[in-house]
Amino acid sequence: MRKFVISAVATLVVLAGTTYARAAVRNAANTNASVVVSARTIPGLGKVLVNAQGRTLYMFVPDKQKKVTCVKACAAIWPPLKAAKGEKLTAKGGVASKLLSLVKNPAGGYVVAYNKWPLYTYLPDTQPGQATGQAINSAGGLWYVLSTKGVVIKKKPK
Repeated sequence: MRKFVISAVATLVVLAGTTYARAAVRNAANTNASVVVSARTIPGLGKVLVNAQGRTLYMFVPDKQKKVTCVKACAAIWPPLKAAKGEKLTAKGGVASKLLSLVKNPAGGYVVAYNKWPLYTYLPDTQPGQATGQAINSAGGLWYVLSTKGVVIKKKPK
């Protein structure tokens, strides 16, 4: 009986250690992951926010610097810049890290926000540096780019 108890305890210690090690690896992977928000100069608009691929990021007026309102069909055209909880947000190229945050997405998960505005890309922008979604009324509201200071830029591109 004593051998059985010792063996059972040893097995539990090994299993607990393995579970802890797996959790540590998972957490380390999450902390190494990063969502990058950078800036790019777009003619007629100035220096605006872009994602890691150089695609222009937009804000949606109905979000009112509070919450994600672009979901379902809207999000199919205007995909949100998603991040996992605890994922590192990296600011580059003049973007202020203190203005980056996460906002809960009603569709699940989180969306990266800048100056409290949830950020989205626009499907018709197929190349870095395009801003075809700027100042258009789509999916129930207006869409604009943001400056690196977090200011909404409302002018139309040239």
